[in-house]
Amino acid sequence: MNQNDLTAKLQALVAQAQDALASVQPPPGVEQAATLVEPFMFLLTIFLLACFVGYYVVWNVTPALHSPLMGVTNAISSVIVVGAILAVGLGDSDLAKGFGLAAAALASVNIFGGFIVTRRMLAMFQSKKKG
Repeated sequence: MNQNDLTAKLQALVAQAQDALASVQPPPGVEQAATLVEPFMFLLTIFLLACFVGYYVVWNVTPALHSPLMGVTNAISSVIVVGAILAVGLGDSDLAKGFGLAAAALASVNIFGGFIVTRRMLAMFQSKKKG
């Protein structure tokens, strides 16, 4: 086989694949369902599910794991601050910038509060100095 024969076979295979893809139709109702769900509702659903999962994960932690958990939540909050700063800087609407500013402020409070709580918990495990 020479290169021209391989090229001709490859072009025939590509044409067959394009014909096969063109004949595939989605099941009835899929296109209608896709247009009925708004992106806002989809993202709101994900947000609410994340809130519930986060609540149950945090409140079911044993007290011995609270210090490591605070360290992880501080790391997560720092990522949220970066995303919020990007939302403020790159937001197209005033509403997006407002939500980004609120997210940055709340995540900052969470970070500093987490450091304060962690510091107090670690102080409980230090030995007392006798004066």
